[in-house]
Amino acid sequence: MNTYDIIVIGAGHAGCESAYAASRMGMKTLLLTLNIDNIAHMPCAPAIGGVAKGHLVREIDAFGGIMGYITDLSSLQYKTLNTSKGLAVHSTRTQVDKHFYKRLMRHHLENLPNLFIRQALITDLLIKNEKIHGVRDNFGFVFEAKAVIVATGTFLSGLIHIGNKTMPAGRAGEFPSIELPQFLKELGFEIGRFKTGTGPRLKGSSIDYTKFEIRHGDGRPRYFSYLTKDHDYQEYPCYVTYTNDRTHALILNNLDKSALYSGKIEGTPVRYCPSLEDKVVKFRDKSRHQVILEPESKDTDEIYVSGLGNSMPPSIQEEIIRSPKGLENAVILRPAYAIEYDYVLSHQLKITLESKKIDGIFFAGQINGTTGYEEAAAQGLVAGINAAAKILQKPPLIIDRSEGYIGVMVDDLVTKGTDEPYRIFTSRAEYRLLLREDNVYYRLSEKAFELGLINQQRMDEIEKELIIAKRLKNYLINTRVMDYERKEPVTLDMKIKRGELMVADIEGIQDEYPANIINHVQAEVRYQGYLDRQKKEVERLKDLERIKIYKNFDYNISGLSLEVREKLKKIKPIHLGQASRIPGITPSAISLLMFYLKRGKDSQDICC
Repeated sequence: MNTYDIIVIGAGHAGCESAYAASRMGMKTLLLTLNIDNIAHMPCAPAIGGVAKGHLVREIDAFGGIMGYITDLSSLQYKTLNTSKGLAVHSTRTQVDKHFYKRLMRHHLENLPNLFIRQALITDLLIKNEKIHGVRDNFGFVFEAKAVIVATGTFLSGLIHIGNKTMPAGRAGEFPSIELPQFLKELGFEIGRFKTGTGPRLKGSSIDYTKFEIRHGDGRPRYFSYLTKDHDYQEYPCYVTYTNDRTHALILNNLDKSALYSGKIEGTPVRYCPSLEDKVVKFRDKSRHQVILEPESKDTDEIYVSGLGNSMPPSIQEEIIRSPKGLENAVILRPAYAIEYDYVLSHQLKITLESKKIDGIFFAGQINGTTGYEEAAAQGLVAGINAAAKILQKPPLIIDRSEGYIGVMVDDLVTKGTDEPYRIFTSRAEYRLLLREDNVYYRLSEKAFELGLINQQRMDEIEKELIIAKRLKNYLINTRVMDYERKEPVTLDMKIKRGELMVADIEGIQDEYPANIINHVQAEVRYQGYLDRQKKEVERLKDLERIKIYKNFDYNISGLSLEVREKLKKIKPIHLGQASRIPGITPSAISLLMFYLKRGKDSQDICC
């Protein structure tokens, strides 16, 4: 009765995507969570997307994932970021109704035919001959499975800090997982310790919004999901104020009371989302820092405050929070806090996110050292698909760095590791011009279709769009108009490359072609030369990736330094391309490996 194909431990954003993907691939899947009411809960900002994060959400959707669709249906505001920069780094961010988001996610998961949801605290993994067979909860219930995905977020040995108060918790109000991280250590997994935090929540009616700057969205939705055609969208604004001298004085005069600066916290913090203490201490030349008020839901009076996250005692938090303009009488509904937790060092994983140590165990989300809902969901998708593919004896999903930000993130984690909470950025991608939001379905849908994650109808629609885009591009290449400044005819595509013309401004184009095709062709034509250059670089890289590294390859080669050998044995790259990206691996080492691999290719088994 308690036998499944795949078990997913944790129902945050990673767990939800894992369970959704695995069940849609025909796997009998069990999703285990500490609290069924908190499936897909957002413990931090009520928002999805952002710089490069928006790319991840669209890539999840291209593989038939659920995050983008749920986001669209619960959206409160859409905003396109980086519009002053090139198209490659334009990213979508959405404020969402967090309460509706998790209700909607639970509804969709509960209605999947192969998915079963149960509330449980897992304490043991059942392993025999270095292979997973199931899990056991704290009551002694045993659940058997062929594969297990661990997606436990910040719950492993979680500790919340507010001033000098410390309490065991996975999130505020939820108890942590203590036995499972200890069990992982006993299995021989290397465990690290990270720190993150969340801002305070305020009573909306206690805020004087007249003193704030209003931040509207784009005024129209920019949907994340291919499935979203239209919905009842009503935009809600955000509000901006700033810290001041009084705020900074309160921080500096009370650093000894901060959990972060008093030495209570051992975990490494998030560099790119620092606490208010960190911002004030490390950027003393700044007279103010931005504070953003974000609506949590249409149906509550609760407001999330971004920019005032701290780990001060409650009495000092109240003074800090009431120091910015407009918050003089603010009422705290939930205080800010810091949380530290255990994570599994990601070099212990294969590129599929399966453990190198125990067959059939996959890891996804913050347990791999990442931060952010989007990073977690993308890993969950990869782990869910690959766990199912392993059972079905299908080829695994491996997304190349030139194919998607998901590929960039996973390769970064398993090849380079991370010594601080990992966050995706467009700058992490070498080929970001190839990885735009506008072409996500054109670069990833074929892989999704081969795995059975999208149906024939959707694939046909995407192929039809590509034909239409090609027709428009040919029209631009072959149509000449008079250039009166240069006194000669010139093709439309040349005027676009020069920045003299937008495709959408050509007479009749918007009547004949849909907006997504116009935007895609605009990018393809405008950046044609750069795109061709990056494609050639990708091909050169693929030459290295075609040279696979065999299972149990002996790195004790004369000419390789001890340091290089140790790194190669630790990471166990699957091809020379991955080996070349390991920090400290030199070009001469790659050349030597290439020689030995080619010499021994007929007598070795290729590593999977």
